[in-house]
Amino acid sequence: MELRLIDTGDVRLACRVSGDPDGPPVVLLHALGETSTDWDAVAEEFAARWRVYVPDLRGHGRSDWPGRYSFELMRDDVLALLNALRLDRVTLLGHSMGGVVAHLFAQAHPERVERLVLEEVPAPYPRDHKEAERPDGELDFDWEVVAALHAELAAPPEQWRTGLAGITAPTLVIAGGSRSHIPQDQLAQMARLIPGGRLLTIPSGHLVHAERPEDFTAAVLGFLPGGRR
Repeated sequence: MELRLIDTGDVRLACRVSGDPDGPPVVLLHALGETSTDWDAVAEEFAARWRVYVPDLRGHGRSDWPGRYSFELMRDDVLALLNALRLDRVTLLGHSMGGVVAHLFAQAHPERVERLVLEEVPAPYPRDHKEAERPDGELDFDWEVVAALHAELAAPPEQWRTGLAGITAPTLVIAGGSRSHIPQDQLAQMARLIPGGRLLTIPSGHLVHAERPEDFTAAVLGFLPGGRR
């Protein structure tokens, strides 16, 4: 897997690239506090069929830690990344935080998204805000990201929800079932608000692609064009 450092004009993003250079592009967006390596359990299988791009989002891993964080800034980073890589239309897969970034991107730039997969994404409904406690030791992400994004998740703008109706890409929402801390009824409602959206539950908790990589991969392969051999 090749590591590229992409200067978007605002931040420098680290992005790992693998797969057939002529294959359809797939972009994987990781969760809060993770990095691109979190996708390793499934990225190799995807790379056998597509060109796979796995960035570290701002404030994470080898990308810049600028101290300014929001979901919409990350959404704009994805646009800048695609432009820098000269990728016109892509399939977007996002887990948790990355799923929020992905659906905001699909709302704002529907012409750039071929298909959309949202894994265990916090739905855009108000929720209680609890102060997170910083783990001990050195982190491979900026702790300031946590407070900024948790505050947005507690009181998401209404347009994040109403904008779901503007997503034009066929969308698969993957839920982790009763073991997940994400309200499953909200995930189901989110899938209903997206035209062409459908819900699939893989009982595994929040980390579906890590806990059940074979089932996750099979679900995605069955959903994406050219996924089945």
